[in-house]
Amino acid sequence: MRPIPPLSRPAQHWIPFNDHRAECCLCPRHCRPKNGRMGFCGVRGTVKGEIRSFNYGQSLAATEEIIETEAVNHFSPSARILSMGNVGCMMACSFCQNWETSQIQHLDYKMVRHYTPEQLVEMCLENDIPIISWTYNDPVVWHEFVVETSLLAQKNGIKTLYKSAFYIEEAPVKELLECIDIFSLSLKSLNAEFYQKQTKAKLQPVLDRIKQVADSGAYLELSQLVIPELNDQDEDIEQTIDWVIENIGVDVPLHFVAFHPAYQYTHVERTDIATLKHARKLALAKGMKHIYLGNTYEPDLNDTACQSCGTVLVKRYGLHATVQNLDNNAGCIQCGTPSPLIEPFTTKSSHSQEKKLAKQLQIHWTDEVQSAHILQTKSGGQTDTLLIHSLNDDYAVTKTLSHGLDRFIVSRRSDKETGIIISWDSDCDYQHLEVLDRAHYPVTFL
Repeated sequence: MRPIPPLSRPAQHWIPFNDHRAECCLCPRHCRPKNGRMGFCGVRGTVKGEIRSFNYGQSLAATEEIIETEAVNHFSPSARILSMGNVGCMMACSFCQNWETSQIQHLDYKMVRHYTPEQLVEMCLENDIPIISWTYNDPVVWHEFVVETSLLAQKNGIKTLYKSAFYIEEAPVKELLECIDIFSLSLKSLNAEFYQKQTKAKLQPVLDRIKQVADSGAYLELSQLVIPELNDQDEDIEQTIDWVIENIGVDVPLHFVAFHPAYQYTHVERTDIATLKHARKLALAKGMKHIYLGNTYEPDLNDTACQSCGTVLVKRYGLHATVQNLDNNAGCIQCGTPSPLIEPFTTKSSHSQEKKLAKQLQIHWTDEVQSAHILQTKSGGQTDTLLIHSLNDDYAVTKTLSHGLDRFIVSRRSDKETGIIISWDSDCDYQHLEVLDRAHYPVTFL
């Protein structure tokens, strides 16, 4: 276990063990680090017989994204979110998509910033972002900061989203249920041996906590990363489907998500889209109603349709969604059947007719890269407005950055679009970082 860094603050969810150790009760691992040492996650450790947190407020750069990046399709489609990721993790997946920040031994501390709850709430309010999302590495090990900031956000009319592999104990989940509006939880497999070998965690606690959230009535969507040669066989997929149907129900949205080779699991190719389509076919055949395929860019693949007449209610391509054919009560305009969508009319348009500005950054989409983070590398110290034009489509949108927000996602909108041009007139400079899948937080300039 790692030695203690110098700065910390008191943690919650722990008990004394003996004169030299304390037992952390945040996740099912129940680490008992000695005085001056860290637990498995690398960000919680024992100081003078007490567990303390060493990542309060420590974060990757706040990033404006779209709610669909978090495997959430039925809550405020295409809503803007402020994605927040910290460092460390309670698991150690061999295939981790964000291993540079989740596995503390690989962390470059130059990537780490410090935020207060007040700063994040102000950033959302000033940039008109309605949702804070706790995401990327995993928010479980950031518990104290997540709860405190989420409570403050809700007091200010900002909703909260929790994207997690959910290796966590019952008591902290009870706290989350008081301050989280949207849960997007991931299952890696229904095979206990897989969890032990590939994630260094146990399966049953994850299942118990997912069921705890579902039983509470909190808003929930589920996802499973489909990994070639690890969990992509019919038996693997059907085990997940059967458990979800039996324990959660057929109405919960379930996302089968394509994998990109990463960390210690790079000898395979990306998940073939045919595998995901087959998984969806299996789930629909068993009676599930809402099956989505993550990290895919193909027309008509992830639309939300009326369960009665089949009318498309949300048209999707990649991360982009357009709500349509709904009446004022969020029912199908054709047959009146209530839709499964929550708050579908909250997204605001930012379309622009302005011409390109003087400074420009051009991005070309490829089969491997169809999204990117745009990072402000030189700040002008004030609000900045950018224009985003399609290279060969007929749209343009504006993007405004202020109050410390200096990073946002852009994504391919159609098969026709081969790239985008970002332009601005300010003294700021911008650079793009390729995003390899929707959950990926790139940490290196490319």
